Amino acid sequence: MSDHVVATLHDRVRAAGERLVAAGLAEQHATIDAEVLARLALGWDRAEYLARRSDAPPLGFQSAYEPLVERRARREPVAQIAGYREFWNRDFEVSRDVLTPRPETELIVEEALAIHASATGEASMAAPPSLRAAKPWRLVDVGTGSGCLAVTLALELSGVDVLATEISERALAVAQRNAIRLGAADRVRFVCTSLLAGVAPGIDMIVSNPPYVPAAYRSGLSSEVRDYEPAEAVFGGPDGFELIRTLLQQSAALLVPWGWLLMEFGAGQDDQVGAIVAEYPPLAVEAIRDDLQGIPRMAVIRRVGS
Repeated sequence: MSDHVVATLHDRVRAAGERLVAAGLAEQHATIDAEVLARLALGWDRAEYLARRSDAPPLGFQSAYEPLVERRARREPVAQIAGYREFWNRDFEVSRDVLTPRPETELIVEEALAIHASATGEASMAAPPSLRAAKPWRLVDVGTGSGCLAVTLALELSGVDVLATEISERALAVAQRNAIRLGAADRVRFVCTSLLAGVAPGIDMIVSNPPYVPAAYRSGLSSEVRDYEPAEAVFGGPDGFELIRTLLQQSAALLVPWGWLLMEFGAGQDDQVGAIVAEYPPLAVEAIRDDLQGIPRMAVIRRVGS
């Protein structure tokens, strides 16, 4: 489109949004994505963009912007184009080697912080002795991916020994870079292993966003997920619970009495989660947390008894 037709920065961003709609994106998402990519090309924050969007595009803008829009038109996720995604007010590096952090995964952080505050505060004297703050808590993030849970909890909690496990060496490298860049390199230990294989017992809390999408759902997923995120982080076998069953079995053996497992699951899977957890005593579902849309997405599971 020529400069005679598109006179301002806003006009060019609007034209890019229309192009993304033509490529199949919903109009609302296309509008947001076009602006985000423009700010990425410009190196501006949103305040600067809003203040200057009525100006003529800076020199070199279009040559920087066009390839980004083209990548999004091919349905590459914005987070991978940008190379980062915000999680708990921190920017985490992402790539095709890791699952992009989702807002609903922050439910795990919220619950972990609340549980830790209750168990280690003044009210902790009513808790079982094994959960009092006489020793550092052992917290394990299973299938850490980008490291968003392990790094966030290591930075938000004090007196916690954080271990992050991941079967993919490429994903583990991303997580380690995030830990270094965000100042948690000395607070998180990383191990390349499958789920909790080789981890010593006596864990106070396990957190995990495991693969839970049934393999048969692959064709129905958006191309952003199906084509750009690692299959091993998305698909959980024929019914979605293949790895979750192993995680539950391991957790039942490795958690301290009254320890917690905080686990994300897919929309519509809450009844199945309850039924499957019941197969692995002494684990029991203590609560189910809903996301911001009111959809059940996270289970608070506890190892009951001594």
